[in-house]
Amino acid sequence: MSGYDETRLAELLAALPPAPAAWVRAAQELPLARLGLDDLVRRAEEDAVFRRRLIADLEAALQAEGIEADPALAEALRRRLEPDF
Repeated sequence: MSGYDETRLAELLAALPPAPAAWVRAAQELPLARLGLDDLVRRAEEDAVFRRRLIADLEAALQAEGIEADPALAEALRRRLEPDF
């Protein structure tokens, strides 16, 4: 590490502008979204009918589950299911 101590690093971080509100909101929602993905992937692994529904029309399946069909979320789910997608 460089010659900066913790106090100097804190001063440098404090001088940065605040993160955009959208970034903060996304960071707060990420753990919940990830939990939702984990649940969907687990269900897809355990339930062949549900998995076929996800693969056939991911966006419609997400909406049926009450999850907004956000393109980033859909892409993340596709990546999680990729071996069989």
